[in-house]
Amino acid sequence: MKAKIIGVGSELPPKVVTNDELSKTVETSDEWIKTRTGIEQRRISDEKTSTSDLAIAAAEKALKNSGLSAQDLDLIVVGTTTPDTLFPSVACLLQKKLGATKAAAFDVSAACAGFNYALTTAKQFIENETYKNVLVVGADTLTKHLDWQDRGTCVLFGDGAGAVVLTASDDGSGILASWLKAEGHLGENLIMPVNGFITMDGKEVFKFAVRVLEESIKKVLEKANLKAEDINLLIPHQANIRIINHVIKKMGLAKEKVFINLQKYGNTSAASIPIALDEAIQAGKLKKGDILVVSGFGAGLTCGANLIKW
Repeated sequence: MKAKIIGVGSELPPKVVTNDELSKTVETSDEWIKTRTGIEQRRISDEKTSTSDLAIAAAEKALKNSGLSAQDLDLIVVGTTTPDTLFPSVACLLQKKLGATKAAAFDVSAACAGFNYALTTAKQFIENETYKNVLVVGADTLTKHLDWQDRGTCVLFGDGAGAVVLTASDDGSGILASWLKAEGHLGENLIMPVNGFITMDGKEVFKFAVRVLEESIKKVLEKANLKAEDINLLIPHQANIRIINHVIKKMGLAKEKVFINLQKYGNTSAASIPIALDEAIQAGKLKKGDILVVSGFGAGLTCGANLIKW
């Protein structure tokens, strides 16, 4: 059995903050941000909106698209590093809000690589036939943990949530290969203290991201006995356009095979890949039988990728 995606949904807060607006409060400019990151604007949640609020909206859309009900869920896995509370987990809050009374629930913490970690974790339960239907969510509200005078971090992040529903399938489609990695010895380069702001060594994180984005894509291709030219669509973590462009050029991937929306939302951490997946589907970028690769990297430092036959 393979873990097949049968429903996708996403949610973004309504408030849009452009680069020009940021330049009024911190020493930066629209040109500076776009040149270095590719970001033009981002979504920011208000004080009343928690990570679980965005997650529940994305989850409900994914469930509706899947044709399943909350009662059909056996497990809920949420990738997040900005939970509403240290406990209960966001996954347990979702279980309550959805009324998914039969589902086990837990969070996975791998920062911006959180969705791939959560997706890989969930697929194991399906492949070993422990569970049949699993909800996987990537959700973060990192803007609540930013120093808005630090232009090295405050220009990068946005808030959002994305969700997928997985089910057991034997039709040949689904997640064909997964690959996860951590390099904890580099963890000090990207830190969010319990009661503090995000700090980052941008140069070191950039070097890591370029290296492992390429590595993760190659590793899942190898595990599936496929080559780069077999990819129909790549959805990388939406952090920095320079990272993405460097890797796709080095790997010889056509730009039309790479989905990018970071210009609209910035880095939404664990939510970036499922949000992009939802938009890619709505844009008609995926058809039955296509090979999709989703790859992310984040604090820890962590990285991971999944190869999916649509």
